[in-house]
Amino acid sequence: MQTRVLSTEHPQALDLALETLRAGGLVVFPTDTLYGLGCNPNNSAALASLYAAKNRPTLKAIPVLIGETGQLQNLITALPPIAARLITRYWPGPLTLVLPRNPALPPELTPYPGLAVRMPNHPFALALLRAAGPLAVTSANISEHENPQDAAGVRAQLDGKVELILDGGRLSGGTASTIIDCMDAEPKLLREGPIRFEDVLTSQAED
Repeated sequence: MQTRVLSTEHPQALDLALETLRAGGLVVFPTDTLYGLGCNPNNSAALASLYAAKNRPTLKAIPVLIGETGQLQNLITALPPIAARLITRYWPGPLTLVLPRNPALPPELTPYPGLAVRMPNHPFALALLRAAGPLAVTSANISEHENPQDAAGVRAQLDGKVELILDGGRLSGGTASTIIDCMDAEPKLLREGPIRFEDVLTSQAED
């Protein structure tokens, strides 16, 4: 497979990304935290390719990124009140929420009852997600390897394993998002990132 690298500022960047995704390919694009490796979340073959490209264990679920809250409709069965409050306060931004997943989603996306969902605060990522719909997205690196901060670093790890890398320059974020499990009445911290769990708990107390 030949990997193509294109600037996010190229006039054909968005169209080429959409074409690649619709064909079941893998696309790397910048977000507000890390470069993300994405595919169609309803395409089992594409999901299998994503796992293979990263050498990612299949028991590790793939998060989904969205471009607007209306896209949650087909992804989850309910929006817990705690999650609704966190979405209002922190989206778009570096906060991933685990929500009750729609059982119609492919098991390759996640074998668990919950689905990790986030809306990134990045203009190109949002434009792509609004045009393509929700995407299954994980960090653009080989599992257990360093998360690249630029397209060159991504290519060093994933060249020949993905169809398209969209170069958005060097990212200033560099830290994976905070993950909060909203499946129960009380929020649970699964991974702390740019948003502190203490701040999440404080925001809940204030609402």
